[in-house]
Amino acid sequence: MTEIPEYAEYIVAVALVVGGVFTLVGGYGLIKLESPMSRLHAPTKASTLGVGSILFAAIVFDFSRGETSVHEFLIIAFLFVTAPVSAMFIAKVAIHNRRLTQAPPPPAEDTVWATRAGAETDPMP
Repeated sequence: MTEIPEYAEYIVAVALVVGGVFTLVGGYGLIKLESPMSRLHAPTKASTLGVGSILFAAIVFDFSRGETSVHEFLIIAFLFVTAPVSAMFIAKVAIHNRRLTQAPPPPAEDTVWATRAGAETDPMP
């Protein structure tokens, strides 16, 4: 086995600790947060950062030994594709179960096209 440089050991150690903390916080948040919409952020944000940091440590470790592997890059790509899908499913379940904490506020009265009442007041031809 090839020795890795000391600076790479520190980078790998810090990335593993940061990844472990983010993953732990994401798992704890998924279990302990009350509403589904607040639970939405725990697996999609914190855990994604945690697993990404752990995979970054694996990439640094491999490259510092002079080896290359595409496995970590494939895992990262899969993770970044599936995290928004899981967030969407959690949000849809919360919406369909009507367990939202509060209703969204009504739109403000202004002339911005997205909040206008109708086309009859449209000044543009």
